[in-house]
Amino acid sequence: MPSNVAPAPGTGTSSAAGAEAVVPAEAVTPLIRGIAVLRRLTDADGVSSLSGLERSTGLARSTVDRITATLARRGYVRLDGRDAVLAPRLMELGNAYLAALRLPRLLDAHADALADELDESVSLAVGDQDGIRFIHQATRRRAMSLSFRIGDLLPAERTAPGPLFATEWGDREWARWHERRAADPEDRGFPAVPARSRPIEYGEDDRNDEKDRIGAHRTNRANRTNGKDLTVAQDPTVDRDLTVGKSLAADRPEEEPGAGRSARRLPTLGDDFEQRTAEAREAGWALDDQLIEPGLVALSMPVREAGRIACVVSVVSHTSRHTAADLRDTLLPRLREAVAAMERELREAQHAESATPTPRAAAAPSGLAVWTGASKQELGREFIESLARGLTVITAFGEGRAELNLTEVAQATGLARATARRALITLEHLGYVTAHDRVFRLTPRVLGLGFPPLSRTSLAEIAAPHLTELSQRLHDSVSLAVLTGDEIQYTGRVSTSRVMSVHITIGTRLPAYPTALGRVMLADLPEPPLTELLPLTPRTITDPARLTAVLDRVREEGYALVDEELEVGLRSVAVPVRERGGRVVAAVNVAMHSSRRTPEECVAEVLPELRAAVGRIEEDLWVAGRFRRVPRT
Repeated sequence: MPSNVAPAPGTGTSSAAGAEAVVPAEAVTPLIRGIAVLRRLTDADGVSSLSGLERSTGLARSTVDRITATLARRGYVRLDGRDAVLAPRLMELGNAYLAALRLPRLLDAHADALADELDESVSLAVGDQDGIRFIHQATRRRAMSLSFRIGDLLPAERTAPGPLFATEWGDREWARWHERRAADPEDRGFPAVPARSRPIEYGEDDRNDEKDRIGAHRTNRANRTNGKDLTVAQDPTVDRDLTVGKSLAADRPEEEPGAGRSARRLPTLGDDFEQRTAEAREAGWALDDQLIEPGLVALSMPVREAGRIACVVSVVSHTSRHTAADLRDTLLPRLREAVAAMERELREAQHAESATPTPRAAAAPSGLAVWTGASKQELGREFIESLARGLTVITAFGEGRAELNLTEVAQATGLARATARRALITLEHLGYVTAHDRVFRLTPRVLGLGFPPLSRTSLAEIAAPHLTELSQRLHDSVSLAVLTGDEIQYTGRVSTSRVMSVHITIGTRLPAYPTALGRVMLADLPEPPLTELLPLTPRTITDPARLTAVLDRVREEGYALVDEELEVGLRSVAVPVRERGGRVVAAVNVAMHSSRRTPEECVAEVLPELRAAVGRIEEDLWVAGRFRRVPRT
């Protein structure tokens, strides 16, 4: 492909129509290439070998190495041997979009409450060109549960939200949809859904079938514009008999291919999308009756703000629990109430913002110049400064900063106006920002940069590389644990290969009171359970009053050191792991034989390294948990 040409930004992983778009002369090529690598890693569920990235992007291996080195320096990927792995820090790009959007902050609690009440999965989605993209998932934990993730992109025609968003489409959006359907007949550009099968077609007439449908659709639009509003029954682009799982050929005589006449193309998923859109416009709600995959059903309603669809809320179930009709008849009244509450929330927020206007919030100083300078000095030519700067532009947006002009982006990032302008031109070309009247906004496509695979990351997965690094640095066993009642449960573990080392497997439960891990978590509770304090060794503290005093000291000092209270010869120091709000959700310890270090040496040598590692875990946790609940295990 010529250097001045790149795939046109489409809705899926490929372009909407397989066309090519000319890259603006001022676009930043390293930024284009870096985003291509991030997209390929996202499509690969977050992990790919470097040679795999070389093949999938078409970039030279040296270029892939430089891009991944830069992304690793930024904290967006982790290099694990020959593999590149997406890191939780990358989610700050999607967080910038979600914060600017406001909807998750205002509506997530409503969706969660609805899911709890109905005991069904509930999602919020926004439109993304001719697809829909999830911005929130409240999923029920079942053997068969919804596997979609925040940021996943689905084709509009195979969802319940799609027809609702399409009620606001114009000619341009419909044309894009038809072109994408023709260019991607199996929905390969949407990795989150199973491929759409299309029957074999015969003859030139069938190859031109989609073009004919586009022409018919445009004729219909023109007729509507001229006052000839066709009904669904009169619309030649809609077949009244189109239903999922039924063949139009069933009631027609069979026609042999090559018998002088072209075989008629059989219907596929989504062919009735325009009809479903017309029905959604009239009803105000829409159904998905197993369009994505057998067994999955959904009921959706739009949430409007200022007369336009802000997002769509969906209740998702399985046919083992509800048929589509039953889902509609049973849950539609409650869904209407939830939507009314969400719209009221948006109106009140808008009123509050209008009543007390505040200056547009400024982004925190990024220190980008200092960081890029240090990175360039450390990595040399392996560090691509223009890529790091371009991605930083995305983080300039956020809550109170949904719309920024060029000057504001430059101020927020510390970049020169010319540099910020080139980055914005590149991001607009790729579809990650839109520009109107010299004001820029992020688009939902930003969520496609790593958010889907990372949105299911657990605390144990976030901590794992940091535990490994800490164990290698100290040459001692390192563990992560959570509190379950009056016990601790190990959820992460890195052991050493010493002859004498601490061997505990993931999932092991131990009493909390005689462990350093347990004490830093008990100290965060207003009333820690201190019953049944049994003497496990001669040094185990069993007096409740004395243990309470120990927990008070742990709370004040921020760490716990336990010396031979769980087992003779075992010494351990632990630090709590806190979520964004400050609540302790887990703890990390370093354990060793008492002959390895004295208690004083543990405090002087181990504790600083332990605190630094936990600080890095918390930084990743706070990014990953800003708009979702991070599972502890």
